[in-house]
Amino acid sequence: MTRLVAVLGYSAWRGDGLHPICAARLEAARLEAAGADAVLLSGWSRRRHRPAEAELMRAAWSGPDVTLLADGDARTTAGNARAVAAAARELGADEVVVVTSSWHARRARLLVRAALGADVALRVVTPPRSRPPHLVGRELAVLVPARAYAALRRRRREP
Repeated sequence: MTRLVAVLGYSAWRGDGLHPICAARLEAARLEAAGADAVLLSGWSRRRHRPAEAELMRAAWSGPDVTLLADGDARTTAGNARAVAAAARELGADEVVVVTSSWHARRARLLVRAALGADVALRVVTPPRSRPPHLVGRELAVLVPARAYAALRRRRREP
């Protein structure tokens, strides 16, 4: 059994370091990474000439000694999902554990499932955090387009 743990980045501030939401996701991933074959850290840099979220997470990693993969190109959840699916295919993963926030979990699961296909087990893990109302509202607003995107991806894979 090959297991990939994937941490989706988060950055909504002007600071140079890791956002507290992203740090909480990284901590949850640390707890999930025991026995994993690899951990994918996915997220871009919102600011020019600053490290990508993936690189900030790599620098802050305090989990088990596993292969760390960094995807600094994903700008959206759909981009994260494509990176997770590509890493899972490359590793031959049987199971993928996606780590994100509770308010983001539904959309992340939908998009990662669409990118992965049905033959890989998928689990979504969230750190114990609050649900900021403005972020919950944003998720509700983008969920319908995310479902349409996932349906389109599934149709393209069908024979």
